Amino acid sequence: QVQLVESGGGLVQAGGSLRLSCTISGRTFSRHAIAWFRQAPGLEREPVGTITWSIGTTHYADSVKGRFTISTDNTRTTVYLQMNSLKPEDTGVYYCAAGHGGWETDDYDYWGQGTQVTVPS
Repeated sequence: QVQLVESGGGLVQAGGSLRLSCTISGRTFSRHAIAWFRQAPGLEREPVGTITWSIGTTHYADSVKGRFTISTDNTRTTVYLQMNSLKPEDTGVYYCAAGHGGWETDDYDYWGQGTQVTVPS
């Protein structure tokens, strides 16, 4: 089993920044990649970005490329999502997930509970 807990969400004005954290515990060998997804009200959950656990390669959705950055700490127990130049369309519940990698929700077996990010228009 892998446990993930997100934190760091909140309300931030457009153009501002926020850093989300995903604290990870459990079976490390079962997580090839960590992904961040988000879900706005009435919409499907969409990928934000991923990081591979072995070498730290990152990939981002076009909508956040150049504004968001995924990183890990030295102990690899926490994954961060640094979000800059936030826009109202970034509003949603942000989830971290562990799995085999990919761009679909089905690619991930373990999910956190989510943290709300609100950027008022």
